[in-house]
Amino acid sequence: MCVTNAHPTRFDSPVPVYAYGEFEPVVHPDAFVHPDAVLIGRVWVGARSSIWPGAVLRGDAGEIRIGEETSIQDGSVLHCTTSLNTIIGSRCVVGHIAHLEGATVEDDVLIGSGSVVLHRAYIHQGSIVAAGAVVRDDTVVPPRSLALGVPAIIKEGVVDPESFRWNVEMYIQNALNYKSKLRRLD
Repeated sequence: MCVTNAHPTRFDSPVPVYAYGEFEPVVHPDAFVHPDAVLIGRVWVGARSSIWPGAVLRGDAGEIRIGEETSIQDGSVLHCTTSLNTIIGSRCVVGHIAHLEGATVEDDVLIGSGSVVLHRAYIHQGSIVAAGAVVRDDTVVPPRSLALGVPAIIKEGVVDPESFRWNVEMYIQNALNYKSKLRRLD
């Protein structure tokens, strides 16, 4: 899982970005953070990743790391605890209004809209957490598996690793478009 940020820079933008004590978000210059997203404290965002309106990444008690080419969509909330970081790999899609806290998500994973992924959950590469699913504490979702329902049940080995690659590519392009076309009207 690649969550390192090659050549990150301190974030300088009209986006609400807050230090928490001495900790400041670090966003790769090739990433896109929408002006209505909020980043606080120990947050790292990788190259060509995107953070969309209403998303809140709050790295106050621990840290949040977002890999490369990952989209954190509208209204999603990522948080951590004093002992549990939230790690999202590369080429992931975190759907609208998802909540992740103290979880690890490997590369090439789709987290569906409205889903919840809780403490010490570990989502392996190529998996999907279905929309509205609740992945409880300590749940392990094996590679290429589908987690669905409340609480989530796991269907192992049923996900085609390329099934949502189009979505990753679409959000990379959306971020490029927004970087060049978005302008505020007051």
